Amino acid sequence: MLENTKKSENNFNGNFGNVKSFHSFARFFKNRMTKERIIKGSEELFFKYGIKSVTMDDIAKHLGMSKKTIYTCFKEKDEVVNMLMDLSIEEDKKQFRTISEGAQNVVDEVFKMMQCLSSIIGKLNPNVFYDLQKYHHTAWNKFVKFKSDFILHMVEESISKGIKQGYVRSDVNPKILARLRVEEIEMGFNPKIFPPDKFKLLEVQLGLMEHFLYGICTLKGHKLINKYKQINEEE
Repeated sequence: MLENTKKSENNFNGNFGNVKSFHSFARFFKNRMTKERIIKGSEELFFKYGIKSVTMDDIAKHLGMSKKTIYTCFKEKDEVVNMLMDLSIEEDKKQFRTISEGAQNVVDEVFKMMQCLSSIIGKLNPNVFYDLQKYHHTAWNKFVKFKSDFILHMVEESISKGIKQGYVRSDVNPKILARLRVEEIEMGFNPKIFPPDKFKLLEVQLGLMEHFLYGICTLKGHKLINKYKQINEEE
């Protein structure tokens, strides 16, 4: 018993008794917290003003933080954008999986996705995707990979599930229609096709999604769509 106690004390001293180790851990934790704060503050500004128009100075002022502190964590804005993209993709994957696993049917899944999309797009500057594509190629390529791998697979799986449930037409090819839907999403963010001064981003995305859903569904599916639309309008 005494010997075990001594071993525990030695382990404690080995990990935290060493002053240098403790300070290294403290610095690491503080640096991580600072990075998270910078990422959150940057996201708020990017969503509101777009990416191109926001500088590292703007981020520093927004957070009440010195530029030196920001540049200690990130060499440049592009690095901030890349980390934000990584975190956003992981968060989206968790959300989409949760929705897919908890949905009662394909129509329920799509309407829950629409609600999720509404909460994101409602606070998103329409120039964000254009800025990503033009000025932040690494982050944009990460988004493209996420779209062509994860989202494509989710949509294809959802359509196949809908066919089995009788809500989606059996003559629909899931692989083809999944690709159409993924391209529709990107098209809806294209300011050349839907100029922000003429179209509302959320209205475009929801309109495209609803049109797609009506196009692939059976009469049984249409009835369910109308039911969900009525519930949403009453809410």
